Amino acid sequence: MRTEKEMFDLILGVAQSDERIRAVYMNGSRTNPNVPKDQFQDYDIVYVVTEIASFLQDPDWIQVFGDRLMLQEPDKMDRNCGIEMNFDRSYMILMLFTDGNRIDLRLLVKEAMLEEYRKEKLTVLLLDKDNGMPQIPPPTDADYHVKRPTEPLYISCCNDFWWCLQNVAKGMGRDELPYVKQMFESVIRDQLDTMVAWWIGIQHDFKVSVGKMGKYYKNYLPESYYDMYKQTYSDSNYEHIWKSVFVTCDLFRALAQDVAKHSEFTYAVQDDTNMMEYLKRVHESTPNTSK
Repeated sequence: MRTEKEMFDLILGVAQSDERIRAVYMNGSRTNPNVPKDQFQDYDIVYVVTEIASFLQDPDWIQVFGDRLMLQEPDKMDRNCGIEMNFDRSYMILMLFTDGNRIDLRLLVKEAMLEEYRKEKLTVLLLDKDNGMPQIPPPTDADYHVKRPTEPLYISCCNDFWWCLQNVAKGMGRDELPYVKQMFESVIRDQLDTMVAWWIGIQHDFKVSVGKMGKYYKNYLPESYYDMYKQTYSDSNYEHIWKSVFVTCDLFRALAQDVAKHSEFTYAVQDDTNMMEYLKRVHESTPNTSK
């Protein structure tokens, strides 16, 4: 696998030798001082270019970056699906190489760059041929920190969590596995994850990020809570799903009560009690629980 130095030398070498490329900057996890470095981090690179058309007319120009395992051009796919795209302003090329490295390369004309360069706080300037790039502060992940909940958001989260559990229960009672899994993983988990993030935010004065899709939960949750969180995942066996549902309820309750106490909100105890009784009743009366 090519080293970080080899990759940066390549990325900047290509830019240095091409007069169309006037500046290079990087976004993403490699700019975040709070993210440990590892071999799986992408190189989120922006080439500020004079124009884009000539790059698109010669699709083989990206061969210089190495042997590819796979390529994705999301802007092209969007246009092919009927979405209006402006390739004169921006174009994205995602490249996974056979050595495991990945470059997410965006071509951006100067006018488009000026509209967004200061908005992304995880940005590091790598090359400026014309010394014309705007000044930016050191990179920070502050925009990705967990945000403090308002009371209406907290009430809505709790209500959605307890209300939608009935759908999971009814789905199991009807032997509708795809519905059960989608409802649990897409709806219930979304509310659980929201509460997990708020709880973690409280412990760290809302100065941390839990990462995309909660990928840093393990770093911030106590071991006992993280063990419970792992148990919220199950297979297609209904009895296993029921166990995950009940663990999820226990975890959500513990976190939500802590968040309520810290924020001086009111936890919906009656909704919790009533839905738990309903879930237990459906669980005990449903013949499909053994499947």
